[in-house]
Amino acid sequence: MTDTPDPETCFLEELGQRVRTMRALRGMSRKVLAKVSGISERYIAQLESGKGNVSIMLLRRVANAMAAHLEDLIPAGDPAPDWPVIRNLLRKATPIQIAQAKDVLSGHGGAAAQRGMSFAGIALIGLRGAGKSTLGKMLAKKIGWNFVELNKEIEAQNGLSVAEIIALYGQEGFRRMEQAALGQLLARKELTVLATGGGIVSEPLTFDLILSSFYTIWLKAEPEEHMARVRRQGDLRPMADDRSAMAELRTILRSREPLYARASAVVDTAGLSVDAASSRLIDAVAPVLHDEARMFARG
Repeated sequence: MTDTPDPETCFLEELGQRVRTMRALRGMSRKVLAKVSGISERYIAQLESGKGNVSIMLLRRVANAMAAHLEDLIPAGDPAPDWPVIRNLLRKATPIQIAQAKDVLSGHGGAAAQRGMSFAGIALIGLRGAGKSTLGKMLAKKIGWNFVELNKEIEAQNGLSVAEIIALYGQEGFRRMEQAALGQLLARKELTVLATGGGIVSEPLTFDLILSSFYTIWLKAEPEEHMARVRRQGDLRPMADDRSAMAELRTILRSREPLYARASAVVDTAGLSVDAASSRLIDAVAPVLHDEARMFARG
C-alpha cells in the first residue's frame, strides 16, 4: 500500500519546478538569479528542489528578478497556452477594448473587427548558436530581402549593448526595449528576414507578435552543437563562470522547446555544414516565397 503524497509537499515540488522552468526560459543560471534577487544560491537550489518553504515576499523577489508575474510561479492548474498573452493584453486594454473582448468571449461579438496583420517576412527563432544570424544573412541575400538582427536593432536604438541594458534595466527593461524595437521594425513595412534573440519566447506579447507577423522558423541543433558554436563566437553569457554550463544549456533548451515548437516550420541543422543548413532553410521557405509571388501577381 502506497502512501498518498502530502498535498503541501506536492505544492512545493511544483512550485520549485515552475521557478526552475521560468529561470531556464529566461536563460538565467542560479548564480545570476541569486545575484539579481539578493537571495542565496543555496536557498534558490532548495526552492527549486521543492524543499524550500519560501515566504511570499522572497518568492516575490525571485519573480521580480526574472521579470515574471508572481502568479505564474504559483501552482494553480495548467492554463491555456495563450493565457499569458490574453492576460497581458487585458492589462493594457482600454475599457472599450475590454467591453469588446467580453462581447466576443460571450458569443455576442462575432462581427467584431479582427486585427489585421500584414505579412512582415521570415523570422528565425532558436537557442544561441542555432545559426540564426549566419543562415539569416545567407537567406536574405538569396531572396533579396532585408536582414535584421533584432538585438543589434535594440542596441542601435538605445546606444547600449544588450549586456549593458540588462545590467542597467534588468530583464524587464530589456524585454520592453525588445518589444519597442520589434514594433518599429514592423512599422517599416519591408519584407525582412529577422534573427531574434534566443529568449524572445519568454515574453508572451512579443513572441505572439512574431508568430502573427512572420513566417516563423525554429532553427534547432543538438545541445552540444549549440554550446560549441557559442564558444567559437566567444559569447558565453549568461553562463560564463558556470561549471555546469552544459547542464544549464540543456535545461534552458528543454524549457523553451514547447514555445519554439509553435513556429510554422522547423529546420534541424544538427550535423550539417553551413551550406547544407542554408539549403535546408531555403527549401523550408520555398512555399512562403511561392505564396508571396502569387499574391504579388494578383496585385
